[in-house]
Amino acid sequence: MINAERHHVFDIVANFENFQNIMPQYFPSIRIRSIRENTAVVEEHLRLGNREFIMMTKHVTKYPETHEVFVIGGDAKGTHIMEKYEKVGEVTKLVVDADVKLGGFLRILSLFSGKKIKTEFNQIIDEFTKLAEN
Repeated sequence: MINAERHHVFDIVANFENFQNIMPQYFPSIRIRSIRENTAVVEEHLRLGNREFIMMTKHVTKYPETHEVFVIGGDAKGTHIMEKYEKVGEVTKLVVDADVKLGGFLRILSLFSGKKIKTEFNQIIDEFTKLAEN
């Protein structure tokens, strides 16, 4: 639950174009490759734990209800993340469902560090929450 209006929360949490500026410790590089209507193809570098994931992603937004991320290439190809923004009175309920796929050597590494990656992913969501509430 985030103590902020849904449009405001969506504007911060789903604003992938600004991730490198607001959270460079997690997103050292974001490059927009194309944008058409509500769909964008983005080259992303995501740092979790001591690993940096390089991915090509497709972001699909339905403002201000949903933001979906499909990893279409790179280290986590096949990953799908669905964010749902639900208005609950004066607050926003953010539901994040992530189906993470890691291939090759990263799959083996994730067996040893999967809990740390999940913890850091939750930290990213917590930081987005703080930004939205301020």
